[in-house]
Amino acid sequence: MNGLEQISFEIISAAGMARSLYIESIQSAKKGLFEEAKKKMEEGKELFIQGHHAHAQLIQKEAVGENTTVTLLLVHAEDQLMSAETFGILASEFLDLYQKII
Repeated sequence: MNGLEQISFEIISAAGMARSLYIESIQSAKKGLFEEAKKKMEEGKELFIQGHHAHAQLIQKEAVGENTTVTLLLVHAEDQLMSAETFGILASEFLDLYQKII
């Protein structure tokens, strides 16, 4: 496995786990389990940051002149990272909303 594949899989793994935790956070909040929901949000944020750091490695390499070959795997990694970011934002909003209505 080359460096690009390794970094892509790091992004996919971290982002996928983050997204799953954000969804679990919403489900916990829906049940009124707010402390559990907040814990899952924090775990998700930590994993998202890991994925973001892996992504930053690629950006840094390109900034110093190492061109990155765009592969389907990299596109998938980018998609997973953006999806996780969106779910994180929405999960935070849902958590706030459920705290107000429950």
